[in-house]
Amino acid sequence: MPTIRVPNVISYYTEKQTEFEVSGSTALEAVQSAVEKYPALKFHVLDKEGNIRRHFNIFINGVHIRDLNGIETPLKEDDKVILMASAAGG
Repeated sequence: MPTIRVPNVISYYTEKQTEFEVSGSTALEAVQSAVEKYPALKFHVLDKEGNIRRHFNIFINGVHIRDLNGIETPLKEDDKVILMASAAGG
């Protein structure tokens, strides 16, 4: 199964888990599986239409999904999916 990794700051919504296995054959399915597993994560990752929030970046094995096939990027069993919120400030 693919593995989701989240930063410590987000782990508050995943019962302090920073890495956990999910089902899914695409990046979107993996994120949806993570939200099903940890419902508190939903508001922070998905908008009300069920789309990934704009401030979230998703990486698969260290490569941003925009450089792959976007949210429909296929996943293999041993892939690492990293969810990372953008940071802004100055």
